[in-house]
Amino acid sequence: MIDKILYIDPGTGSMLFSIIIGIAGVLVFAVRALWIKFKFVITGGRSKASDSSTMPICIFSEGKRYWNVFSPICDEFEKRQKDIWYLTASSDDPALSKEYKYVHPKFIGEGNKALSKMNLIKADIVLATTPGLDVYQWKRSKGVKYYVHIPHMPGDIDSYRMLGLDFYDAILLSGQHQADRIRKLESIRGIPEKELKLVGIPYMDKMKERLDSYTAPEGSKKKEPVVLLAPSWGESGILSIYGAPFIDLLIKTGYKIIIRPHPQSFTSEKDLMDSLMKKYPETDRLKWNRDSDNFDVLNESDILISDFSGVLFDFSLVYNKPVIYTETSDFDNSPYDNAWLDEEMWSFKILPSIGRKLTMDNFENIGALIDECINGSGGESLAKGRDEARSQTWCNIGHGAEKTADYLISKLEELTKKEKES
Repeated sequence: MIDKILYIDPGTGSMLFSIIIGIAGVLVFAVRALWIKFKFVITGGRSKASDSSTMPICIFSEGKRYWNVFSPICDEFEKRQKDIWYLTASSDDPALSKEYKYVHPKFIGEGNKALSKMNLIKADIVLATTPGLDVYQWKRSKGVKYYVHIPHMPGDIDSYRMLGLDFYDAILLSGQHQADRIRKLESIRGIPEKELKLVGIPYMDKMKERLDSYTAPEGSKKKEPVVLLAPSWGESGILSIYGAPFIDLLIKTGYKIIIRPHPQSFTSEKDLMDSLMKKYPETDRLKWNRDSDNFDVLNESDILISDFSGVLFDFSLVYNKPVIYTETSDFDNSPYDNAWLDEEMWSFKILPSIGRKLTMDNFENIGALIDECINGSGGESLAKGRDEARSQTWCNIGHGAEKTADYLISKLEELTKKEKES
């Protein structure tokens, strides 16, 4: 009985946490304001123009899985010998073990603890991939002048949860279609226009650079085709919808099969993963892949089968290989920003030109679908489609980190100049 009385549902808990953080923030800033006034009085107004504890440029990473997004940017700042602070919510973030001189990584706690610290930090510029600024637990700090968002995958910038980017000051983009949709959302909602900058996709540049410099091991022979099944997790994922019968059909194709489930599947769908891995143990024809770095498995594979995962574009645009994707017509966009736009998502429009659709009607013919993509007449048209997709959503190929650093440094100089003038 006592347990039931003390129970707080997740939604209420989140709300209470936000209230507590808000009260704490008000108290902290009130104390700071009083201290500043006190210093002003005792120094006769001779206070410093700026606070040395303020970080000029700060990156916030909500987890180590986003290191691939930020590492090219950090490397660029290190190369230029420009200071940048990297605050992470993962105690084992790869950044913490790097021997940087100008990049200053720091673990600030996990989950809500990290967000509570971000709510009170002092920085001129904060760069982050995290949506929902000033919507959920993560609030704009009064000690931050400018918030900049960088996406963690190419494609639809309006695929975040509702109001995902509304309270950022600037967004770094990779395609004009993204800028057009942001402007439409701003117009519909009657909110101020954000600064939009086309910079490119730094992590895909890094992936391409790695691929271009790759050399096959000495003595390796031309291999047989490899099919990679890399689904997302959840009820709409391939393994949840098609399950064991689909794996049976893949095995019957005679191709070598690699299955790489989403890492979250082993937590949220543990029973499903356990049953599938038990039913389909590894053989010389079937492998399960859980590598933290997906470079080798993507490089080895000749075709990718996935659903709504961003890996579709990594595989197609970087590795220049065909994909098979699942039905998108039943996608419920009501919780997302694109629900406000009366037009089809860019990803859904471009997918037919870079791959073939898997449906309940044709999944039993998966072997023929794979053959068409790899060896058949569809190969040439899919290659042209990939070129078109690349031109629309991946600008400044090879220079994304450089353009990002240019923008951040220029913006810092602009903010500093304005502060001095005021």
